[in-house]
Amino acid sequence: MATPTPPTAVVEVALGAELGRGVPLAVTVRNAEKDPTDGGPGDDAGDGAAGGGTAEGGAAGQQRPEPVLGPYAGRLRVDAAWLAAAGMTGAACKVHDVALPGSRPGVGWVVGLGDGGASDYRKAGAALIKAVDARAAADDKDGRRPARSLQVALPAEVSAEQAAAFTLGTVLGSYDFRVTAQDRPPRTRTVTLLAPARPELEPAVRRALVLARATALARDLANMPSNTKDPAWLAGTAARIAATVPGLTAQVRDVDWLRKHRFGGVLAVGGGSARPPRLLELSWRPRGSAAGRHLALVGKGITFDTGGISIKPALNMHLMRTDMAGGGAVIAALIAIAQLRLPVRVTGLVPLAENHVSGSAYRPGDVVRHVDGRTTAVTNTDAEGRMVLADGLGYAVRTVRPDLLVDVATLTGAMRISLGWRTGGFFATDDELASRLVAAGERAGESWWRMPLGFDMVELDTGYVEKVHSELADVEQCPPGPGAIAAALFLREFTGGLPWAHLDIAGAARSEKTFDEVTTGATGFAARTLVELASSVAG
Repeated sequence: MATPTPPTAVVEVALGAELGRGVPLAVTVRNAEKDPTDGGPGDDAGDGAAGGGTAEGGAAGQQRPEPVLGPYAGRLRVDAAWLAAAGMTGAACKVHDVALPGSRPGVGWVVGLGDGGASDYRKAGAALIKAVDARAAADDKDGRRPARSLQVALPAEVSAEQAAAFTLGTVLGSYDFRVTAQDRPPRTRTVTLLAPARPELEPAVRRALVLARATALARDLANMPSNTKDPAWLAGTAARIAATVPGLTAQVRDVDWLRKHRFGGVLAVGGGSARPPRLLELSWRPRGSAAGRHLALVGKGITFDTGGISIKPALNMHLMRTDMAGGGAVIAALIAIAQLRLPVRVTGLVPLAENHVSGSAYRPGDVVRHVDGRTTAVTNTDAEGRMVLADGLGYAVRTVRPDLLVDVATLTGAMRISLGWRTGGFFATDDELASRLVAAGERAGESWWRMPLGFDMVELDTGYVEKVHSELADVEQCPPGPGAIAAALFLREFTGGLPWAHLDIAGAARSEKTFDEVTTGATGFAARTLVELASSVAG
């Protein structure tokens, strides 16, 4: 049985200017821009334009423009008639193979770009690489030589944002994580994007590659089975990868250090497991960053969650290997931030523990003292994420001393019920930080929705804030009120009044099906948003 070693391989993408021989070619087709005056076709695309007329469609008497083919369509003998016969439109995610008998490589591809937005380009890249890889696997199974390279002719007017989005989709669409004794089917190794030699394209594609690999790494860490992934493994793996990035430092704190520094939340949660907890600290401090703002990112690192004594039902417990997805996003983000050499100081903290059941497990009714001295009255051992985050946040405030504080976690089922599987929810005490997060998510292609804390976005005080305080200890672990809001209010107690945001990715961190650039399992959600946030703080 072969267990993948993070970071797993994904397809390599680069820009090119000349059409290669013997390499499968993919051409593009997009929806024509609608002309409100006559409904005519979009701009002509040179030798690949799909014609100069209109096609019947929609309601009676209406016409819609024909889709517009991109460069080199003539090389594949694709024109408007071919599109019509194949039922191929410009819709994003539409992919069709083109048989080229008697030629090498014998097959080409047409991929739809939709209306040309970044989201459509991202979806197109993912759909294309999945189709090409499926063909390679089929060719290998049938005894044909599979292609390992692909060239994609992007439209002549492609923007840096569009090229970056296509790159991101292509890389993430190629992602595959399996623990298997079987040989992996052949897959595409390299993709060349044929585009005009404009100076803004190259850095955009390089940056997109870093962001895509960050997402893939976050997926790797969360997908890894927990019989391999314990706190020591995850901390060690992150430190090993960080050591390959100049200027990025990693420190792994063991259980003795945690006891000495009174990380009561981490020790309580990890006390039921034979695999002791850890604290991972990643630091990016480039020259000249001391004068700017310092961003601290804290990620939940529960490598497996049984629920402890408040044990979970068996149904879906196997998914709890991904309960450290927030910590994985922080690890991947710090590595990408350092690879991009962003001129901003960033510290990443990942408190790591396994929440297990044993005679040494913490109990409902316990009172736990955190690193900052505050005490928590425990009522549910399955609310372990907030316990380790409280230590991480408190340590950040007391020792790291950032200007901005953000935590990310698969924290509450309530958030998944509220926003579903494709949107992350967040809470913020600072409007500027909230705006930065939303904008960062838009640039990253990740959707976020701001949630109320009970006093910040509603005129009527709900009283939830006061309910956090305990009669037995300083705070209640699970105060009454809406689950996600109550958890955020609990965490706010440990933020020291700093501008702070809490990102709850309980829904978006994992997917039950493959769609667009997302694959079944861990999604890597939030890693790119954190990088974009750091970039915005850098200015």
